[in-house]
Amino acid sequence: MDAEAAKTARESLDLAFHMSNVLDTGLDRHTLSVLIALCDLGLNPEALAAVVKELRRETTSTPPQPAAAPPPPPPPTRPSSLS
Repeated sequence: MDAEAAKTARESLDLAFHMSNVLDTGLDRHTLSVLIALCDLGLNPEALAAVVKELRRETTSTPPQPAAAPPPPPPPTRPSSLS
């Protein structure tokens, strides 16, 4: 990618990110760039939007899981007698 194309891509992402913020989507710049790249590859934008909504719904409806307790230590071994 030449410098001019990189500049245009960066400006386009900046504009999309600004629009995203105005619409209060909550998408960060990286996530937005991944979604745009997926659309450029031909994925359906409406399907991607549905996936993002579903992931958000799952994230907000699932309570945080407590950390798993570590397994108990093994019982102490007794030295064997050599008699």
